[in-house]
Amino acid sequence: MSLSPQDKSLRHLIADTIVATPNRRISFAEYMDLVLYHPQQGYYATGAVNIGSEGDFFTSSHLGHDFGELLAEQFAQIWEILEYPEPFTLVEMGAGQGLVAADVLNYLYRQYPDCFAALDYIIVEKAAGLISKQQQVLTQLNLPGLPLRWCTFDEIPDNSIIGCCFSNELVDAFPVHQVVLEKGKLREVYVTTVTTEVDEIHFGEVTNDSSTPQLNEYFQWIGIDLYSGAYPDGYRTEVNLAALDWMETITNKLQRGFLLTIDYGYSADRYYLPVRHQGTLKCYYRHRHHDNPYVNVGQQDITAHVNFTALERQGELSGLQTVELTKQGLFLMALGLGDRISALSGSGSHQGQAMAGAQDVIRIMQRRDALHQLINPTGLGGFAVLVQCKGLSLEKARSLKGLTVPPMA
Repeated sequence: MSLSPQDKSLRHLIADTIVATPNRRISFAEYMDLVLYHPQQGYYATGAVNIGSEGDFFTSSHLGHDFGELLAEQFAQIWEILEYPEPFTLVEMGAGQGLVAADVLNYLYRQYPDCFAALDYIIVEKAAGLISKQQQVLTQLNLPGLPLRWCTFDEIPDNSIIGCCFSNELVDAFPVHQVVLEKGKLREVYVTTVTTEVDEIHFGEVTNDSSTPQLNEYFQWIGIDLYSGAYPDGYRTEVNLAALDWMETITNKLQRGFLLTIDYGYSADRYYLPVRHQGTLKCYYRHRHHDNPYVNVGQQDITAHVNFTALERQGELSGLQTVELTKQGLFLMALGLGDRISALSGSGSHQGQAMAGAQDVIRIMQRRDALHQLINPTGLGGFAVLVQCKGLSLEKARSLKGLTVPPMA
């Protein structure tokens, strides 16, 4: 298979980084960070990232406007719970192509103009390529006094945010360390270069002692005993230390309000089951997934499931309270997705179809399918929604509409 110019360039850059290290190896976390986030050549930094139904992967926001609009319903209630602060700050971390931001801003402008008038919408995005796509989408909104800006975390003062910080499918793309049990000892996976006869650059793996004592401490901290005898030799998994730093950073910025983290993952006891002996790392290329992170370098997404127990515990150490861990399907139903499905039922009846044109019927059926995908427990509906808060009583925080018992559709 021939390599693209970007693939070649990034491979050489990574190889140079490896050669420059004393042991001629880098941790898998360093490799993943370069592949995804290198400022010029990384997957997210360039135009290589392809999100959508025909791309490498798609998110809830690609199924229509409903996901963002239902989140906006929750944000409007958060503004009320926080007693109508001005500014009311929403911080979207990792905004993809800007679709959620567009839907939230449009919906608040139309349905909650007072909330929109108080709004300060901040996007924190690391990748230059995605910032460019977001700006293309969001500059077309044509909303008066659009309260939108892009910032780095460093540009947001500590203890300054009154509102809600949120992310959708962000934490799964943080660089992870890979570890493996070898003869009763935890070893780390490192990436090195492999010499070939045709002088091409390829990458291979070696294992060695951990690059940081945090890896062993991590498992003790989340209550997982890898040395219990239940885990087979060769057991391999991931540790997302970057997510812990991220959680601490957000907590420092938040004065009062909520943190919503929406992603796919498990609690620690499910994440680190002995039967999950190859971990959760996946690569996504042209809407197909595989498990080889050393091909399509800079051209594919690499992700790992999220350990929500670690996010809860780090949040609590940093100053957050855990409000609830729920499922996306339940969360969206409580926010009104069931009402939207019910409203389509009349349109989809035989009488409704007789009154509608063929194109309208197709549109209604497509939208109904999209809504059901958002709550499908084996797909997007099974994603976790972690709700954490700061500066509020748990009683008040638990009054979030998205945490109420959802009505039947």
